[in-house]
Parts: sequence; structure tokens; C-alpha cells
Amino acid sequence: MTTVTLPTVPPPRRLSVPPGRSLAELTAWYGPLPVRRRRVPLAAATLDLPAEAGQPAFRLEFDDRELRAVLTSERVEDLPGDRLQLTADLDIDGVAFPVLLRLRVVDRSEDRLLVVGTARLPYRLLRRATGFRLPWRLPATRLRLLVAAEFA
Repeated sequence: MTTVTLPTVPPPRRLSVPPGRSLAELTAWYGPLPVRRRRVPLAAATLDLPAEAGQPAFRLEFDDRELRAVLTSERVEDLPGDRLQLTADLDIDGVAFPVLLRLRVVDRSEDRLLVVGTARLPYRLLRRATGFRLPWRLPATRLRLLVAAEFA
């Protein structure tokens, strides 16, 4: 009888953001001027790490009266200098809008990941595609979504 040692495959892991350990901000810009900056609460944020060498999956859920949306990553690319680029969909009222979210990894350890990143969204295209609207008295040409989260 022979003994065979099987390679150990680490189980898939799911990291989430504990309450109070995240920040999301939506800024409306009109040309070079910011016209409104508002904090948007993150209802939930998760990072799924596959067992094998595969793509991690980010999911961020925003819950605010102005922005009720879910950002789900489709592809994650490593960039030089501890940066990540997420090609994602921002789902607003069942309509997916493509987003490019660039993250900077501030701190990384075995069981923790701290990231800060921004995405720029053209306001007119977002409004036409999803029906998302700012109050009528706020002119805007683009939006900036800032996300800071600590996945543990």
C-alpha cells in the first residue's frame, strides 16, 4: 500500500468591510468646479478571493436616497506601483453602466486589504442610460465616485 499526498488547495475566501471602516463620496463637477460633494453610505462591500489563481471579485453596495446602486467588478488588473484597475458595472435600477475604478492598495496583509480609489462618470451619459438624476438646481458635467475600504 502506498501513501499519496495530495496538494492542499486553500479554500476560497470572502473578505468584507466591517461597519465604520469604509468611506464613499460622490462629487458632482461642472467643468473644473466641484458643485456638490456628498458622502454615500456603503451598505455592504465584499471581496471574493478564489481558491486557485483566478480573478478576485469586488462588490460594493451603495445605499443613499440619491445613489442606490451596486458596483460589481468584471475584471481586475494589476498595475505597477501597488495599483488595481477594476472594469466594473454600476447597476442602477436594473441598468448596468460600465465603470473604470482605479484603486491604490494602501496596505496589504494575509487577512486584510486597504484600498482607496476613484471612478469618473460622465453625468449626461449616466443620466440617459440609467435615469440617475441629481437635483435640478445642480448643473454637472461629470461625477467622481471616491471609495476607501478596508477588507478584513
